[in-house]
Amino acid sequence: MSLIIRVIVNALALWAAVFLIDGIDVTAQDTVGRVLVFLAVGAIFGVVNAVIKPIVKAVGCLFYALTLGLIGLVVNALLLLLTNWIAGLFEIPFHIDGFWPAFWGAIVVTVVSWLLSMFLPEGKDD
Repeated sequence: MSLIIRVIVNALALWAAVFLIDGIDVTAQDTVGRVLVFLAVGAIFGVVNAVIKPIVKAVGCLFYALTLGLIGLVVNALLLLLTNWIAGLFEIPFHIDGFWPAFWGAIVVTVVSWLLSMFLPEGKDD
């Protein structure tokens, strides 16, 4: 159940990024298609973050320390571009026009995910 909630949170955060940032687009025509695209891209983004991000943090921990964590913004943008590329492999109509839309979109996704996560239960059963 926690996995489904994370995918929905990612999908809502990606919807906010598409809504707020020029250069991030979903080209599905109908509402159901758009919802399915957001859910699919949310799942892809969750897998990318779960698999790739810890490796990048471990390998680049010196850069995180030197930049006081600001390199994390660039890493998040690159992970969003990787998500865009993977979505393209599956012919999912989700497109990012370049690095800067990905950069601002990653910031929106991070903030919206954080805000939504504040209202979710911890998920730890005692």
